[in-house]
Amino acid sequence: MFRNLSSQITAAVTGKDADKKKVMPPTLRSDIYAVIDQAKAWISGTRGQPGDGVSHGTILTVIQKYFPELTLGLEAVGHVESEVALIVGGITNMIMEYSMWESMSGGMAMRTWVDGLIGAYEKASSGQKKDVLAKGITQGINHVTNVNLMTKDFTTRIQIISALKSISTKIYGVGTDEARHGEAVWSSKFI
Repeated sequence: MFRNLSSQITAAVTGKDADKKKVMPPTLRSDIYAVIDQAKAWISGTRGQPGDGVSHGTILTVIQKYFPELTLGLEAVGHVESEVALIVGGITNMIMEYSMWESMSGGMAMRTWVDGLIGAYEKASSGQKKDVLAKGITQGINHVTNVNLMTKDFTTRIQIISALKSISTKIYGVGTDEARHGEAVWSSKFI
């Protein structure tokens, strides 16, 4: 099921329209920070909660302004991992696109997003749902995010990749299989 969702998202993000953008959309920066705040509240469960099938809609609507093909299939609605992966990957893609136009600001936005994401995850109630949240976050970062949208500026690329590599380590702990996998995925995307 998730493999199908992942391939749909990847196909949508790497579509033909990605090459047509010649100027930065004027509301991209403000929308990024708005959806970061909404996603933090959503993931932590203070405003809606992942898996309820509806509360992710407002966040997804903003993401779809920039990536209209990014949708959640009917079979994935109500599944915590799928919803979280889509939202996390979509916001990360927005920041990646922003970094193409404003590289240093994009790097700072990514650090803000990663810190907010980890903070929201830590505030979420513990238990089985927190484990599924962790899987959704890492799926969104490692597999939904389109690295082709990232800036070509070397310094900012290092900053963005370093921030993204740290997510799995902060969620799962240093030396775990998941942390090593996340680091390997982002190290390979840098090359």
